[in-house]
Amino acid sequence: MSRIDAKFAQLRAQNRKAFVAYVMAGDPTFETSLEIVQGLPAAGVDIIELGLPFTDPMADGTTIQLAGQRALAQHMTLDKTLEIARTLRQTDDTTPIVMMGYYNPIYSRGVDTFLAQAREAGIDGLIIVDLPPEEDDELCIPAQKAGLNFIRLATPTTDDKRLPKVLTNTSGFVYYVSVTGITGTAEAQSADVAPEVARIKSHTDLPVIVGFGIKTPEAAESIASIADGAVVGSAIVEKIGAGESVADVLAFVKSLADGCHRG
Repeated sequence: MSRIDAKFAQLRAQNRKAFVAYVMAGDPTFETSLEIVQGLPAAGVDIIELGLPFTDPMADGTTIQLAGQRALAQHMTLDKTLEIARTLRQTDDTTPIVMMGYYNPIYSRGVDTFLAQAREAGIDGLIIVDLPPEEDDELCIPAQKAGLNFIRLATPTTDDKRLPKVLTNTSGFVYYVSVTGITGTAEAQSADVAPEVARIKSHTDLPVIVGFGIKTPEAAESIASIADGAVVGSAIVEKIGAGESVADVLAFVKSLADGCHRG
């Protein structure tokens, strides 16, 4: 059983929803992002989504684009991103880590080499947004053979004809993108999201986690009440980008986690 599967089994036994927090590796510095990541589990985060900085993050809005630019300006690399995961694993062997990013850095490294390094560093799953199901042979299937979950995104435009294809080879959980467009823009509305979550669940037994457009504890609670959990990224990254202290960032994360866990 993967760490992701074990986490969801634990949450189901506790009748709790999953809170997933996204942070960009290396933002604003390697040291600060490492400190934040190390503090996330104690702040109530169930799954850590660790962003891999990339020059052309097409699915992300301004907030996360700027985070990636800050990280790259600090010479953040794939190796240093893996080092953050590896360091967390020295003290935490249970919190799942999902790396979110784009295929180019992985392709440049070489798929087999990357997967071996990711597994060694303690990465549990991948969200690679620019590889559609038609490209599963590139990374998805090799990742699953290597023991990593490959988590797919479904969106408001993923109709019933497309959905089974999206769900093929998906594991860990399904990430439902609650709004049309990029991260950090429109706010998620539970009334709109609820029927979509139910529709996805009619096609799969995997947990469905909702992300994009969740910015407050109240929104996290509302979304978690109709899904298996919630993801918050841009709202956390905004705090980091504004130069708030690690303690203040983690306090905000805890408020989001508490909201989600009430859902």
